[in-house]
Amino acid sequence: MRQQERAIPTEQALQGVTLEHRSAQIKTVPVEDYDLDSTLNSGQAFRWRRYDSGWQGVIGSRWVGLSVAPGQIIAETAEPCTDWSWLRNYLQVDLALNEVLRTFPQDAAMQSAVTACRGLRLVRQDPWECLASFILSSTKQILQIQQIISLLCQRYGKPLTVPVGQAPAQAFPCPARLASLTEAELRACKMGFRAPYLLQTARAVDAGQFDLARVQGLSDEEARFELMGLPGVGRKIADCVLLFAYGRQTAFPIDVWVLKALRQLYFPRRAVKLQRIYRFTREYFGPNAGYAQQYLFHYMRTVRDPRSAIQSPKSHGSRKS
Repeated sequence: MRQQERAIPTEQALQGVTLEHRSAQIKTVPVEDYDLDSTLNSGQAFRWRRYDSGWQGVIGSRWVGLSVAPGQIIAETAEPCTDWSWLRNYLQVDLALNEVLRTFPQDAAMQSAVTACRGLRLVRQDPWECLASFILSSTKQILQIQQIISLLCQRYGKPLTVPVGQAPAQAFPCPARLASLTEAELRACKMGFRAPYLLQTARAVDAGQFDLARVQGLSDEEARFELMGLPGVGRKIADCVLLFAYGRQTAFPIDVWVLKALRQLYFPRRAVKLQRIYRFTREYFGPNAGYAQQYLFHYMRTVRDPRSAIQSPKSHGSRKS
């Protein structure tokens, strides 16, 4: 049975309490049109756990607790913090979401996804953690990915300071730490055939053979090509890294859920090749295609029954694919 979680306190609850008696640092972040649950539970990041009072996870080298109140997100860290820009950047709270949503296609299916998932944001992740996590995601369900990453961090991540009464937490292991391991040690973290891919990639990054910072300055096509040169990185994983770590909004990761949605919604009763679908996503979903993909993915995974018949958008008949 899970131990009882400690509620995340609000700033109001801590008024009059001196810092040395606080178990954590509290920050309220004003937000508008933000769905924290959908954002942290939509398969883009794997280190968040839902608790009765909110979410707990790790961002970089910080244990973080997050909860919601009307018009704000309440953040808790275990150590004093004066500059919270790292949190704003990770949560992308300053993004003008309305402007993004206006660029989405107006077909019925896309608008149903927006209505059901409105407020979902793309978080901005550390490139190394994002790359390694999605290498480990291959052919795995979200819960299994979380379990693998949790075990990897418990064994090889740097211990972090946590509030009193909370379970231990660790940072995601850096490339040098993973590069020092053996394949057998990684396989013991239940990652199976992905172990040599992660090990080779960690060693390439640690040795300077692959520069994650350099990717930021490349075009989308160049960056995708470079990432796909890494062991175990195909088109889908490369697009996930481009979208979730580098903020490349034209990247459109296609996994089994998204592929199923695209075929049911836009190509009913038609056999189409994957390359044609990629071309279609570039032309149809516009400058924020990656955002649209995440709305479709979360909608299909959590709201729609993928076994049910889905009416294709009437407008698609007049669009080129």
